[in-house]
Amino acid sequence: MTWSPPIIGSRPVAILGGGVLGRRIATSYVAAGFNVHIRDPFPQARIDALKYIDENKESYTSFCPSGRPSSGYGTYTASEDIESAVKDAWLVIEAVPEKIELKIDTFAELDKYAPKDCIIGSNSSSFKSSLMIEKVSEERKRLCCNVHYTMPPTIRTVELMTDGFTHEEIFPFLSEVLRKCGMLPATARKESTGFIFNRLWAAVKREILLILTEGVSDAAEIDRLWSHMFQTSVLPCQLMDRVGLDTVAFIEDNYINERGLDGSSTVGWLRSNYISQGKLGLKTPEQGGLYPPASVEVNPPLNSAVSASSEKQEKKEMPPLFLLDVGLGSNSPSYPSLAGISTNGKILRLDSPNSPPKALVTGLPAPDGIDVDPSADRMYWTNMGADVSARDGSLMSARLDGTDRKTLLSNGTLTTPKQLILVKDPLSPNGSEKLYFCDREGLSVHRCNVDGSGHEVLVQNPGTAKDIKHWCVGITVDLARRKFYWTQKGPSKSNQGRIYRANLDFLPGEDGSNRSDIEVVFEGLPEPIDLEIESETGVLYWTDRGEHPRGSSLNCAQVEGDKTVKLLARHFHEPIGLKLDLGRGQIFVSDLGGSVYAVDVKTGKKTVVHRDEGSYTGIVTLPEA
Repeated sequence: MTWSPPIIGSRPVAILGGGVLGRRIATSYVAAGFNVHIRDPFPQARIDALKYIDENKESYTSFCPSGRPSSGYGTYTASEDIESAVKDAWLVIEAVPEKIELKIDTFAELDKYAPKDCIIGSNSSSFKSSLMIEKVSEERKRLCCNVHYTMPPTIRTVELMTDGFTHEEIFPFLSEVLRKCGMLPATARKESTGFIFNRLWAAVKREILLILTEGVSDAAEIDRLWSHMFQTSVLPCQLMDRVGLDTVAFIEDNYINERGLDGSSTVGWLRSNYISQGKLGLKTPEQGGLYPPASVEVNPPLNSAVSASSEKQEKKEMPPLFLLDVGLGSNSPSYPSLAGISTNGKILRLDSPNSPPKALVTGLPAPDGIDVDPSADRMYWTNMGADVSARDGSLMSARLDGTDRKTLLSNGTLTTPKQLILVKDPLSPNGSEKLYFCDREGLSVHRCNVDGSGHEVLVQNPGTAKDIKHWCVGITVDLARRKFYWTQKGPSKSNQGRIYRANLDFLPGEDGSNRSDIEVVFEGLPEPIDLEIESETGVLYWTDRGEHPRGSSLNCAQVEGDKTVKLLARHFHEPIGLKLDLGRGQIFVSDLGGSVYAVDVKTGKKTVVHRDEGSYTGIVTLPEA
């Protein structure tokens, strides 16, 4: 049976779902001159999607082969009703949640309401389109397929795949359309679990395991060869250790079960020789993984220059540190109550261990969280303020030498803002550089642009400033999983502390006060304070200023799988700030007792790099150029 492409003309591409990915797919078509109609049942999602297209369509044209279309951008509209959204469409792409029952029902509706020549594509990353077509007509099955986007414009690959019935001519037709939109199409010629790229990577891992099983080589040598051949720092054995060998085995099990593969020489060998012995990679630094314990976190040396770098790492040289002195040590007349905190806080720079720090900014009202951006020559910090009842907390910025001070947020906006981090998020719909911070007595988590604009309340707990269980303190962002984490420390020394997480992007129709995506990740902690995550491995680190023996400590745990909390180091004097320096195998910790430590990640050994009569909260390293 022959197939003729639909006549496009002014007919729209219909996108079902105006969320983070749906709006990006829509923008790629608009930038190439195609008309687009977005369908989303939630009004705010429709508003946000159209706003995203308004603000980003011009940047998307840079990927189109011909640049901005001579006929101008395509039109774009949004509606709640699926029937009106697809009635004239020549292509529909569903980007609804990954629930197979929902997708089956969606395809049934599209078969009913879409024109007879309309192509229906699923953006699903988890399901073959053949699983979605049980309620569509035989004729429509020939027009259905997978159209799997990753995340334009950052990653522009689009993988196309048949449902087992799809007209073959559809794939070159769609590929040409995608190229006009600046995408990089690839077509799987038949249905396949994992599409194309994931299968390539699975094959690499599988063959590496066979090489190791047969004793032909070892992990370090394989990675050296890989690095030289492909001129890349992404090394396969090291990456498997970082992901976790238990996770590697679980993924391979899916291919083994579906294809009837013999896994005895791959995952069977891996489980016998590593996993059963507790050797999982970075999840078990003391036991190691494919790399021995002393090498798990270090790239294998490729030449003398890298060897020199490894030698430098063993010396654990200290990068410049920026410290916040909250102003409650011996330099303060007294340790006041929350109402009436002194304005004796400082930002200090420490360039070498046990040397006098340099004061960059003084006269601050209880500074608490800090981060830096060397590329912009700026630092950002929070001040808890001098009077909780006055809600006089603030967010500020200055050059790295302390000059050009600016107030970004104040005037009753914040109560007692705490830990702050700068995040450069290429997928953010409204500016890639964001400041995330918690507001303790404000019972909330916030985000804004680096100039203070675009201020959002991400989480707003109920209650008043006296509801200590709802105090939000530390924060970190996990871009790999599109999550942010925060601590609610609970009453002092109470073992009621918790660590929560939620999505970086709101679900449609939700805001900070009615989120349905909030999860408790850890609970029953003494008094968790500041956080940082290594996104690549999913390991979360935090300080805890609670009671001994579990409190006054530095801790870590995986955020997925086995969430057993590991106590890395103890006997701090109410630790607050931490900063990972895993390239040198250490973590910096600051405490209210006036000390700054470097903690060895493997052994937990603490080394004092600075101690005086100050009272330290936030800490950050100045990245090397």
